[in-house]
Amino acid sequence: MIKTLDDPFYYLQNFHQVIRWISERYSDLLTDEERSFVDIFSGLPQASRALLVRMVMRKGNLFRASKLRYEEIGCTRTAAIPLAELGWIDDRPLLTLDEVFHLLNKVEIATAFGAALPGLQARKAEQLEALREKYAESRHFHTWHAGIDDCAYRLLIGPLCDRLRLMFFGNLHQGWTEFVLADLGIYRYEKVEISASSRGFRAREDVDTYMHLSACRERFEQGEAPEDILGQIPGAIADNDWLERRRGKLLFQIAQHYERSGELAQALDIYSACPYPGARLRAIRVLERCEQFDAAFSLARTAEQMPEDEAERQQLLRILPRLHRKLGLPKTPAAPARSVTRVELVLPPPEAEYSVEMLAAAHLTHHDAPVHYVENTLINSLFGLLCWEAVFAAVPGAFFHPFHAGPADLHSSDFHRRREKEFAACLAQLDTGEYVQTINRHFAEKAGILSPFVFWDILDAELKDLALACIPAMHLKKSFQRMLLDIKANRAGFPDLIQFWPRENRYRMIEVKGPGDRLQDNQIRWLDYCTEHDMPVAVCYVRWADEEA
Repeated sequence: MIKTLDDPFYYLQNFHQVIRWISERYSDLLTDEERSFVDIFSGLPQASRALLVRMVMRKGNLFRASKLRYEEIGCTRTAAIPLAELGWIDDRPLLTLDEVFHLLNKVEIATAFGAALPGLQARKAEQLEALREKYAESRHFHTWHAGIDDCAYRLLIGPLCDRLRLMFFGNLHQGWTEFVLADLGIYRYEKVEISASSRGFRAREDVDTYMHLSACRERFEQGEAPEDILGQIPGAIADNDWLERRRGKLLFQIAQHYERSGELAQALDIYSACPYPGARLRAIRVLERCEQFDAAFSLARTAEQMPEDEAERQQLLRILPRLHRKLGLPKTPAAPARSVTRVELVLPPPEAEYSVEMLAAAHLTHHDAPVHYVENTLINSLFGLLCWEAVFAAVPGAFFHPFHAGPADLHSSDFHRRREKEFAACLAQLDTGEYVQTINRHFAEKAGILSPFVFWDILDAELKDLALACIPAMHLKKSFQRMLLDIKANRAGFPDLIQFWPRENRYRMIEVKGPGDRLQDNQIRWLDYCTEHDMPVAVCYVRWADEEA
């Protein structure tokens, strides 16, 4: 049932909830400034509190009073007075030319700058460039445009509110709209018991480091010189694994930038010291590109003894024979390739709205053997339904606010280990037949609740029932066991299609490749795994009929 937001101050109540939550769980981590904000905020007039939250929830930090009109708040200028007195907003900000152009529309710009403009037909960006040299200084809003009965506000408390949001959510990609979407019933979250001691940050340094790394990443994404950013990235973070992963990922991305730019020495320096998955493999490739074959071979042999994951092992099987040739070493025997069933299809050229997978599915389907285009959604969904309790187990640190779509440590290397007993109990049901009842029960009881595995828009009752009837329990168990080895890598790469023969209680998975398309590495790994465990799988190669003429 979709709810309505009857309380006009719903957003203010949500903000108060965040403040209460943080006060209960993070009081020892708050700075004096943050603690002062929390203490003072609740005592302000309701209209002033509401106006501040409206500004915090909007994009940017610069607003016109005339654009902040809300019926429940009333007079914007009156509500703004206490906020300006506290220094939380600036009600007389100095504005650059760029900022005032952002605030004014084209008609207002014409009135404000008149003959100085290059022409009324010029685009706003062209007008701005033409005026830059003449208007280099910053001015108050009324000085820029004296003819408008309006004023501008600059939000000064935004960074503090971002830190509060970070402490609540444990990330910066979730925002205040989470409350609204949940209140409306658009997003539904599993209810996990969260203790008062459960929180995403253990020390104030964690909060500050997260914000610092996010600022560094934003600067990098905006095109700032990587060498200026590298010196500000902290050293290894020994006591916080997930912050160390964020640090490692940023270093990896900067190294990739150098590698793509041909600055191989810089890339190699970063890769060699970077703990992020894949960095060692990239270092081997860069050494090879630099023709440092001995060093590349030595590092590859070290990786071969203890590969970090299946992806690295797979790449090493290609790299090592090549390095053997370049170093004049004896040829290594190639690993025997597993045979995968091959299907050849010649189809009419597609219309724009149809993908090659959809065309192949339509051609292969029969009334007694339907084909579904599922890719990664089906097996993931069945796993998520069977293992619902394990995924949403109240493991310390996994859930610390009401808006988790999944555990915070989902991609951690110890995700399975921390829930080993719970997952073992779930997978044991595949040995007894109990799994069917569990999946059906969760399908009904949890319908629509967000999960990192269940695709509610794809998994309908018909598809679920076909899968449970036709896929042997042992095949599901093998798939789930491989997923648990590496959630991040192995939840993807499943074949595109699945075909069922309900009368015979059997199935096959089909990977579709159009003209010129090749199997991806993660797809090859799943195909090899399926073949090894006698799970029926095929690769369908499609050619267009007009190419056969």
